[in-house]
Amino acid sequence: QVQLAESGGGLVQTGGSLRLSCAASGFTFSSTDMSWVRQAPGKGPEWISTVTWNGKTTTYADSVRGRFTISRDNNKNKVYLQMNDLKPEDTALYYCANRGVEGTKLRTPYHTGRGTQVTVSS
Repeated sequence: QVQLAESGGGLVQTGGSLRLSCAASGFTFSSTDMSWVRQAPGKGPEWISTVTWNGKTTTYADSVRGRFTISRDNNKNKVYLQMNDLKPEDTALYYCANRGVEGTKLRTPYHTGRGTQVTVSS
């Protein structure tokens, strides 16, 4: 079955960096667009980035463009999110999803893992 396991979250100060990883299994990773979404306390899920199956095209939400970079390694079945210049408003539970995006909404259906918590202190 589909399994996604996010890791790499933690507590950082404003302006700091983190690199999130997502290990995928149970589907054909190398032909699947992958995305990152996040959910802050009391808010709904927010799509933040997608990388196409071949890694050639990346898209970002306005809130993270220029600070976050998505990438993937199809040999390792992993997708990454490099997060720089973190801000308190980036505090959220971050999930990877095995689906691309249409506009700013994830295509459905998709799976996510349990997420990894990112907390940015001011």
